[in-house]
Amino acid sequence: MATFTLLVQIEINKDSIDKFMPLALENARATRESETGCRQFDVLVDPSDPSRVMFYEIYDDEAAFQAHQQTAHFKRYVDTALQYLSSRTRIPLRRVAP
Repeated sequence: MATFTLLVQIEINKDSIDKFMPLALENARATRESETGCRQFDVLVDPSDPSRVMFYEIYDDEAAFQAHQQTAHFKRYVDTALQYLSSRTRIPLRRVAP
């Protein structure tokens, strides 16, 4: 089965880290716990700069990712958390090995 993987590179405004992180962690938790099409959702933080964050998300397929974007928890995240970011880059990937 071909999975859909997404990397999201995030730069948080330095004065907003404490506001952003609980929202990001709640979205990741809700995704992992309630979406059967989500295989993995990691939140990674640069140990030398906590304003640099990456999401590593794996879904069964692109349809599962599209369904994720329609959930209440994702919409709440977008509506509340994006205001705290200075940049966000989404990188879709296709796994080729192993």
